[in-house]
Amino acid sequence: MNGSPDESISIVVEREMRHPPEKIWRALTEPYLIGEWLMKSGDFRPVVGHGFGLVADWGAVDCRVETVEPNRSLSYSWDTKDLRSTVTWTLTPTDTGTLLRMEQEGFRPDQKSYYRGAQAAWPRFLAALDEVAARLE
Repeated sequence: MNGSPDESISIVVEREMRHPPEKIWRALTEPYLIGEWLMKSGDFRPVVGHGFGLVADWGAVDCRVETVEPNRSLSYSWDTKDLRSTVTWTLTPTDTGTLLRMEQEGFRPDQKSYYRGAQAAWPRFLAALDEVAARLE
C-alpha cells in the first residue's frame, strides 16, 4: 500500500463454487440470505439506485446499488465512517459451477486498518456465502 493519497487500492477475492450462478445470485440478492453470510440487511433490492444498509456488531455500512446484471454481476457502494468504496461481484459460469469474483475498490493508502480488515473478512464472507448457496434448492 504505497502511493499518493489519491491512489485507490483494491482487494480481489476469487472462489470457484460448485453451484450454478442462479444460486449464488440468490445468496447475493435476497435480504434474508445476505444476513446469513455477510451482514443483516432487511432492505436490499437489486435495483440500480436503491439505497440499503448493512449492520454488523462492529458497525454499519451505507450502500447504494450501482449495477445489476442478473446472474452475472452486481455492484454497490460500500460507505462506512470515512471509507468510500465499491464492491463488485462477477459470476462466471464454469464446467463445474461458477467462478465468483469480489472486488472492493476505493481504499486510500492512509486506510490500512480498513484494508487489512477487509482482506481478512472477505475470504470468510465468501466461504459463508458458499455454504448458504449449498443449502439452496
